[in-house]
Amino acid sequence: MVGPLLQMDGQLLVAIQGLHQPWLDPVIACYTKLGDAGILFIALSLAMLLYRPTRKAGALALGAMVLGLLVTNVTIKPLVERARPWLDWPILPLVTEKDPNSFPSGHTCAAFAAGMVWLRALPWRWGRTAAPVLAVCMGLSRLYVGVHYPTDVLVGALIGALCAWIVWRACQAWEEKRDRVY
Repeated sequence: MVGPLLQMDGQLLVAIQGLHQPWLDPVIACYTKLGDAGILFIALSLAMLLYRPTRKAGALALGAMVLGLLVTNVTIKPLVERARPWLDWPILPLVTEKDPNSFPSGHTCAAFAAGMVWLRALPWRWGRTAAPVLAVCMGLSRLYVGVHYPTDVLVGALIGALCAWIVWRACQAWEEKRDRVY
């Protein structure tokens, strides 16, 4: 079962690599590099801390990203040790990664952890609309540049969304308890 799934995963990535456009390559490579160490989403979350209406969104997104980091990069990646796609498939990545482990995508996890919190907590409709778009674009960029398999990105997105939900629910429970006390 796992063998055919991994084969299909690689074949899908090779097909995605066939979509490259010379004018788009530097744009997507730049966007994916903004996700290194979660910097884009961390910077946006920190900026949100400065403005009262977005403070909760920023704080919860930071919490969800830390949880996602612990789950993906600290726990799962070292256990699974899935090699990067360019080591096993005939693709030429637009960027390379120092971390040799591919599964799951930490960039995608961070993007979805922040994006799903922002989807719930931002006070403006445009922000709630942009949040999942930024997250999906990060996941797609990881495929386009050739550093992850589709399942790496899918699982990274699911873990990120789950971390956002956990942090959101923990905050709600704390607020409910606080409101009962006061």
